Order: sequence, then structure tokens, then C-alpha cells
Amino acid sequence: MNYQNLNKEISGISFQKKYLYSIFGLYLFSIGTTILGYSIYLLLESLGIVPKSVITWNAQGLFWFLILFSLSLFILFIPVEFLNIFKIYNLTFKDLIVNIILVIFTSLISLVFFQFFLTPSNLVLNDLIDIGKAVSFSGFIAIPLILFLQHNFKRTIGFSDNFSYSLTYFLWVLSSQLFL
Repeated sequence: MNYQNLNKEISGISFQKKYLYSIFGLYLFSIGTTILGYSIYLLLESLGIVPKSVITWNAQGLFWFLILFSLSLFILFIPVEFLNIFKIYNLTFKDLIVNIILVIFTSLISLVFFQFFLTPSNLVLNDLIDIGKAVSFSGFIAIPLILFLQHNFKRTIGFSDNFSYSLTYFLWVLSSQLFL
């Protein structure tokens, strides 16, 4: 009997914009935050606070800091102004399946972009490509597990829906650091 209910629920999967905007916003927040952290690292390196390992002279570090800082602010601006959905819709099993499929699809598209369409010409661009790959791998491996755990914890321990977006965002950034 449960199999019939589960089959009926899965067969009624529909991809609505709210699911796509939620997951794509999480991805943009994660990659924007990681690029912002890397730009701050380049600033610290050019100021001499940390030893130089990426840049060769201070102006190069400040140049890349300014470019990456502006790029990360632009990426972080997109979900706030255009997508405007800050909630993960993960109440039913169907919502969970849709979110996992969208996370994997978004990660796959970005991994293909960072793997095949960008060619590194210097160490900073090589690190940016590695950042994009790390966020994508995190979306493949960690985020579906996190969404599944959130879905199960809502029923067992009463995990609040208000914290699911920010917790998933935090864990996406944290798990992408593991792949760097």
C-alpha cells in the first residue's frame, strides 16, 4: 500500500519556479560567498598579512581583489534582487526529490561550465575554476544528503522550516571548503 502511495506521489512531480529559484539562489549565494572569501584572501596577501603564494606583487593582488570583490557582489546581488525566494520547500517527499534533482542538475551544469569552458591562464583563474568545481562537487555530494536529513528531522525532532535555507547555505559553503 505504501508503495502505491509513494509511486503516485513521485509520478506527480512538477518543477515549479519556486523550487528552481530556491536552489539556484542557494548555489549563487554559495559560489558568491566563496569567491568573496578568496578575494579577501588576495587582499590580505597583497597587504602582507599572509605570506604571498598566489600573487607576485602587491598591485596584482589589489587588482584581482577589486575584480573578484565586484564579481562576488554581483553574484550575491542576483538572488536578492531577481530570485527573491529564501525558503526551501521540502515538506513532502515529492519536494525532496525535486530539490535533489535540481541541486544535482545545477551542480552538473556549473561543473561542465567550469571544467570545459574556462581555461586558466594564471594562478588566480586556476583557483577560481577550482572554487567553481568545489561548489559543484559539494552540490553533488553534500547538499542532497543535507536536504534528506532536513526532510527527516522535520518529522522526528521538529526541525524548524525557518532555518532550513540558512543552514543549507552555511553547510554548502562549509562543505565546498572540504573540496578545495
